[in-house]
Amino acid sequence: MPMQKDEDNGSEKDGSRSDEYCCYCYQGGKFIDPGISLEEMIEFCSQKMDEIGVMPYDEARKMNERFMPSLKRWGR
Repeated sequence: MPMQKDEDNGSEKDGSRSDEYCCYCYQGGKFIDPGISLEEMIEFCSQKMDEIGVMPYDEARKMNERFMPSLKRWGR
């Protein structure tokens, strides 16, 4: 998710802002849903981005399919 405002970022264990993960998947230094698959996360984030008006679902889906596999979380 594009993190344009501080509140878009997730948080680390010490309460500081995470520069890597958004507030919808990472809080308090932990992933909110550690068992979610990459495909499920792509779908969740694409829907959320559309819902909150970041970008239309189809555009968000394409971006997430390109970007998310490169995140450290997915070990690629």
